[in-house]
Amino acid sequence: MPKIALIGAGSTVFAINLLGDILSYPELATSTIALMDIDPERLRTSEVVARRIARTLGVAPTIEATTDRRRALDGADYCINMIQVGGYQPATVVDFEVPARHGLRQTIGDTLGVGGLMRALRTIPVLLEMGRDMEELCPHVLFINYVNPMAMNTWAFTLATRIRTVGLCHSVQGTAEELARDLDVPFEELSYLAAGINHMAFYLRLERHGQDLYPALRRVIDEDRVPPWNRVRYEMLRRTGYFVTESSEHFAEYVPYFIRRSRPELIERFNIPLDEYPRRCEQQIMLWEHIREELEAGDEPFETKRSNEYGARIIHSMETGEPCVVYGNMPNYGLIDNLPAGCCVEVPCLVNRNGVQPVRIGALPPVLAGLMRTNISVQELAVQAALTRRREYVYQAAMLDPHTAAELTLDEIWALVDDLIAAHGSWMPPFVDDSPALRPQWLGPVPSRPQVDA
Repeated sequence: MPKIALIGAGSTVFAINLLGDILSYPELATSTIALMDIDPERLRTSEVVARRIARTLGVAPTIEATTDRRRALDGADYCINMIQVGGYQPATVVDFEVPARHGLRQTIGDTLGVGGLMRALRTIPVLLEMGRDMEELCPHVLFINYVNPMAMNTWAFTLATRIRTVGLCHSVQGTAEELARDLDVPFEELSYLAAGINHMAFYLRLERHGQDLYPALRRVIDEDRVPPWNRVRYEMLRRTGYFVTESSEHFAEYVPYFIRRSRPELIERFNIPLDEYPRRCEQQIMLWEHIREELEAGDEPFETKRSNEYGARIIHSMETGEPCVVYGNMPNYGLIDNLPAGCCVEVPCLVNRNGVQPVRIGALPPVLAGLMRTNISVQELAVQAALTRRREYVYQAAMLDPHTAAELTLDEIWALVDDLIAAHGSWMPPFVDDSPALRPQWLGPVPSRPQVDA
């Protein structure tokens, strides 16, 4: 039976879904589940919940809980990563409050923009430490990453380690379920093909029983039935002809069109929830004690059902050979022709005993590839900044960010980056001397290292 390590298992609510999914498969029911978190209290809650789920399902896994990452990784066949470096306090608060003082407002701040950039710079070093541990303790492990900023983290990890990895998100399948509701059709009757980059993939095909559903989606606009929370995405459908896989509050900060200090009416018109992520975090913190008490209370059966997450499906298919198709984030080597080689793309993947095998897409519609390249340029410089510790790449990543550039001048961007780095303090490693005399010429992408075979 496989050993499955959950790193950041104190993210209890998310861990519940993954544990319920894993243990619901009879072939995985006696797996070793290694729960690891740096917070002993939250780790204890997750351990209690894991044992309740096992009792509910009538299965007998080996459940271990530890604050020692190396112990959790030792001998692991699969590692599921769900950490948040710096947490809500202080890191996320800094990501929002410092830019706001400079006149830059965000909605989620975990994927792109200065919020996503800072999150990458403090997360990637930790991921690379984990990668070095895995190269020593479990070199054949599959690293399943759920941590944002997905594209930056996965790109850096695949460049700098030999560990097989796939980045997972729920936006493709989650949005498909949402579109089924908008169109009033059963989700199980939908057929779709999506591709792009994480949080900016688009449905290239959306059908029901072979019938194109895009005309029906456009009628949602024509008949004024667009849900208020989805105005940004439907506007992009109207402008590009394709529907994006990530939510409106996310997408609004990946482009320069919707959040503008000089055009406050856009916020109301497109129903953009500024500072949405801090609001969600505050609500979760307020509810946590109540949720924890409920999760730990009693020995009664724990209600669980399979989620739409891909993590357990991947493990099940690799262990049994029973194939499945998931959407994964992997390096772009021959997958999407008109996106840069080596960048992190989100494409359908076949999974079986041979591992996670991405599907070639070919060329995307030019407007979609153009939108994605504006984000990929930021991701590339963020990865360079994290791997080389060159401060100039941080400035340049922020300079190229579509939302930041639409709001701030170059002087303002440089000042904002300085303030953000200072405010994060020891949450990110120091940058090397960036004086002009020592400033290197662009050296090109960091050479890729071959990943260990399955």
